[in-house]
Amino acid sequence: MPSSSRYPNTPDGRYFVVKGRLWRSSNPHLAPHERQQLVNRLMDARRQVGAALKAHDEAAERAARADVDAAKQALGERGPVWWTDGAPDYNRRMAVNTPYAAWYEALGEVASGAGSPHAAS
Repeated sequence: MPSSSRYPNTPDGRYFVVKGRLWRSSNPHLAPHERQQLVNRLMDARRQVGAALKAHDEAAERAARADVDAAKQALGERGPVWWTDGAPDYNRRMAVNTPYAAWYEALGEVASGAGSPHAAS
């Protein structure tokens, strides 16, 4: 999960913001070694996506994208939310259209981070 001012984290740590859009952060309750294993798995799967695209292998691409999704779900970035208070998920929504709007607008220039750390996967 990015932790720089370029990608500010919401006060509750559930999301970070890129170009005004909320992206769900990884589950902070994962053990460090488990998180690292999942990140490694995610990076391997993303490399497999790239290799499949380069090879024009649609079956391998589908399998690699499924591996990316599985790793992201295990990290808590997709699928069921990792928090337990019943709060809804605002993943991929524009911050100004969520309960985080006032917080986000108060960030001003900091909130304008460029680029997205999420490639299509």
